[in-house]
Amino acid sequence: MQPMMTNDLIARLAGELKPVSRLAVIRRVVTGLGLSLIASALLMWWWLGMRPDLAEASTTMMFWSKFTYTLILAAAGAWAVKRIAHPLGSIRVNIGLIAATIVVMIILALVQLALTPPEEYMAMLKGHTIRVCTFNIVVLSLPLLIGAFWVLRGLAPTRLTVAGAAAGLAAGSIASFVYSFHCDESAMPFVAIWYTLGVLVAGLIGAITGRYILRW
Repeated sequence: MQPMMTNDLIARLAGELKPVSRLAVIRRVVTGLGLSLIASALLMWWWLGMRPDLAEASTTMMFWSKFTYTLILAAAGAWAVKRIAHPLGSIRVNIGLIAATIVVMIILALVQLALTPPEEYMAMLKGHTIRVCTFNIVVLSLPLLIGAFWVLRGLAPTRLTVAGAAAGLAAGSIASFVYSFHCDESAMPFVAIWYTLGVLVAGLIGAITGRYILRW
């Protein structure tokens, strides 16, 4: 009698299940990261402001190099959050894409240094915002990190440290893209070092905190 009641209960519960849309994960990622992107952009606008020469700068190759670099990192990071949201999800492809993008930027930075007189090396490496660049990117990544954690908390990641790292890399990468609309640094060596460091620091913060925040 008892097994029959148990089977009836299981059948009743199973009968009430509704299929989940295949786009549910994508919608949650877009919602979480999209809203937090807006929050980060508003924070940048209120705290730092847009660069006053944005229209003029957008006509230069250096601006578009930085724009493309941060945009590719942002896309790879957002994709990593979507991939790690599933049980046993992997971000190896995303890490490879991020690493390859960084390597390409480093190569371009070295080429630019090779074409520059030695006495200008330090100026290209340090710029005039070396003290605040990485810090600003990390601060701008915080709303995005909260958004990425919200995305993952509502899904099913099982590798929590990796999931936290994915959230942090996404947050840092998107924040670097947002910050590029304020920062007037254009030298590739500067971007390759200090922008990248901001992304990696955000990734480390995500990895450390994710194992606790994302715990079921």
